[in-house]
Amino acid sequence: MKAAVVRATGSRFETAEIDIAQPLGREVLVDVRASGLCHTDYTFVQHDAGLPLPAVFGHEAAGVVAAVGPDVTQLAAGDHVVACLVPYCGVCVKCLSGRVYECLHPEVVRRGESTPPRLSEGGGTVYQGFGIGGFAQQTLIHENQLVKIPDAVPFPQAALLGCGVVTGAGAVLNTADVQAGAAVVVVGAGGVGLNVVSGAVVAGAATIIAVDIADDKLDKARSFGATHVINSRSTDPVEAVLKITGRGADAVFDVVGIEQATRQALAMVGPGGGLYLIGVLDPTLQIPVNLLDFIRTQRRVQGVNMGSTNPKRDIPLYAQLYLEGRFELDSLVSKTISLDEINEGYAALEDSAVTRVVISSL
Repeated sequence: MKAAVVRATGSRFETAEIDIAQPLGREVLVDVRASGLCHTDYTFVQHDAGLPLPAVFGHEAAGVVAAVGPDVTQLAAGDHVVACLVPYCGVCVKCLSGRVYECLHPEVVRRGESTPPRLSEGGGTVYQGFGIGGFAQQTLIHENQLVKIPDAVPFPQAALLGCGVVTGAGAVLNTADVQAGAAVVVVGAGGVGLNVVSGAVVAGAATIIAVDIADDKLDKARSFGATHVINSRSTDPVEAVLKITGRGADAVFDVVGIEQATRQALAMVGPGGGLYLIGVLDPTLQIPVNLLDFIRTQRRVQGVNMGSTNPKRDIPLYAQLYLEGRFELDSLVSKTISLDEINEGYAALEDSAVTRVVISSL
């Protein structure tokens, strides 16, 4: 099959013919119909994170089940499915409590070292990024990382459900448990930030404030349901948020993760509210907090892992809301490309007007 292979850190994607195994156990072979270009994959391509190479990345994938392993119980050939970045065993104490995103044994969705690899080339192993490897014509995935969706959901939109959508909307609906009438701020109005806005709309937030430095992103945030927008390049965002809310926000979502933005986000949180950390551009970033102030105001800071998502529950919900016209997905897809155009696709993401690029002609 054809796949976009990365052979060295910092290199470009190279289209090549590689081999894919037949499904074993609870594995599912999927004909990929769409695969989203996420910055996370590109980060692992450009920076040495200790992952083996060569590799096939791509974790926002949607397609049709082609074949299933002998132990698969949840899916059948012909099903439309979305892959999700959350690997889980389904039987540990975290999974049994519904917190699959904190699974203690996520390794069970991978093949063991004694089993032939899922992907190979010339007899050598090709690493399957995040257990998905969606930048290819086919992918072989454990059924726990696949979710069945209605056939009516277009594949490019469906592909985004497995990462950007569940991360942004899940942060609002699951992690923060935003209530009707709340005041919400999202710092960073890119793909994930727009899904924060969508999640806040679904939750019934009364005030939804988007903060960014690009007017085109802010315009799109308003079209997704933001009630207020703030360009932090020309306006003090903390002062503006406090003026709009009168007390600070109930929930602030930082999708950017740089020092100035995170400090500002923390200052926007009102009494009893929370700062939710989703994105991080600087992994060494540390922000000091005043303990007495946090005790007095009962504010909190919490990290968000994949929107605290239970994929089998949440992805069908978002898909159904989309079909009912209550959750925006169409405007997330800015451009569709072929697999051979993946390098140009990532270059296009540098344009602030582009929200998501999706490979859709696999």
